[in-house]
Amino acid sequence: MTDPLHTELLVLAKAAARRAGELLRDGRPADLAVAATKSSPIDVVTEMDIAAEKLITGLLSEHRPDDGFLGEEGASSEGSSGIRWVIDPLDGTVNYLYGLPTWSVSIAAEQDGETVVGVVEIPMRGETYHAVRGGGARGTGAWEGERVLSCRPAAPLDQALVSTGFNYVTEVRAHQADVVQRLIPLLRDIRRGGSAAVDLCDVAAGRLDGYYERGLHPWDLAAGDLIAREAGALTGGRPGERPARDLTVAATPGVFEPLQRLLDDFGAWHD
Repeated sequence: MTDPLHTELLVLAKAAARRAGELLRDGRPADLAVAATKSSPIDVVTEMDIAAEKLITGLLSEHRPDDGFLGEEGASSEGSSGIRWVIDPLDGTVNYLYGLPTWSVSIAAEQDGETVVGVVEIPMRGETYHAVRGGGARGTGAWEGERVLSCRPAAPLDQALVSTGFNYVTEVRAHQADVVQRLIPLLRDIRRGGSAAVDLCDVAAGRLDGYYERGLHPWDLAAGDLIAREAGALTGGRPGERPARDLTVAATPGVFEPLQRLLDDFGAWHD
């Protein structure tokens, strides 16, 4: 039986993600410009990132004023309820800035430090993915009705389609490119989508065999990690560790361990 609290959190997260997605999709100005930068001059924030986070935190606070927040664009509060919302209002900002469709809204709810609800809204695909801990993962999109998500059957590593992402700090990007150069002859192919949350959902939906990236923050992966795990994927960081800023790996059970081992051997977590 689903915990009533988790059901409430899911309903709120889906509503907030949908409204933020509509704002981002329908309210994008033709002259959208960079409002600020983060880790480097090419790691950008737009006015729409900021507006979407305000919309999400405002809606959630209206219904649950005692909850805490951790948001990419600065929302941070401890709260007193034991629930913390981890929010990426616009994952894939550079894609959004350029008018590319691969961007998303990611909202997760943590209870006493563990993610219990995750929602990822992908407006330009017309898709929504969600999961409740222990309750499986589901998605809606162009297909009819709500689909139960399941990752792909195990494939040999040399037949695996794997996605990754790149940091915006030049030195880190150069090392990541070296890792890709060593890895790609061992795989079917590599993709680079530009939104960690979308990539994690694509693992859950069976569109990818695996995904890895270095440099992710909690808001990048909280919702997508839960969705991938609830769809049967394995997730982690370096061997024996949880997903972290050093390294995040998500893959089908047959691909996860050899991919994780190679990434560790290649120093994918290292400068």
